[in-house]
Amino acid sequence: MIALENNEITKGMEDIGRYVVDHYGKPKAILAISAHWYTDGTYIQSAPQPRQIYDMYGFPEELYAVKYPARGDGELTARVQKILGNQVSVNNDWGIDHGTWTVLVHMFPEADIPVVQLSVNGRISAAESYKIGKQLDALRNEGYLILGSGNIVHNLMRVEWDNEGGTPMTLGFNKKITDAVISGDEDVVIHYDKLPDAAYAVPTPDHFLPLLYCLGAAEGDKVRVFNNVCNLGSMAMTGYLFEKDC
Repeated sequence: MIALENNEITKGMEDIGRYVVDHYGKPKAILAISAHWYTDGTYIQSAPQPRQIYDMYGFPEELYAVKYPARGDGELTARVQKILGNQVSVNNDWGIDHGTWTVLVHMFPEADIPVVQLSVNGRISAAESYKIGKQLDALRNEGYLILGSGNIVHNLMRVEWDNEGGTPMTLGFNKKITDAVISGDEDVVIHYDKLPDAAYAVPTPDHFLPLLYCLGAAEGDKVRVFNNVCNLGSMAMTGYLFEKDC
């Protein structure tokens, strides 16, 4: 529902999108790593016009009417293939899913920046996801934006619909990860499963792993924290902007 909302979280997304353009210029294209393309390998899209995926059920009709007609970018696809080599394969069975477009509709509402999704590989470890991110760091020097979309805490089975904040477990885990990201302690984030309440905060790795890809691509960068918000008891919406020195 974030796509339709106008609140603190969506304002945070708008502000970050505006900040990126004002300080670094409009990205050449966006490499999006969404929790919702969680696969048995590492895949990259090559479609010139990737379809918009409405991969959610039971929501108001107005949500399915939201359009984000982003085009693909063959040059970015080719660069990822060159960087990752035989680690990655082209797969156009998916598209731009709600993990990506519900965010971009606020960050870059004109949909005038090409978007290519890279899948989250469910067969590799957090450390290996981090290593792929390190390989992709070169893209940022070429004018590309790497966008990871997931959650620091994401436990749908423990959602508390009447809780406008986070449980102590959510707040504690979110703080430990955020502190580690700010301080550059990548090992804590890579080995998140060793933290107290990890089983509660990350019952499945799909929503957490996008952070590892981004963290790998951003080693040593300045960190700007935004949307440090916990809600529904078991959800954390915290975002991080990793900035290279201009």
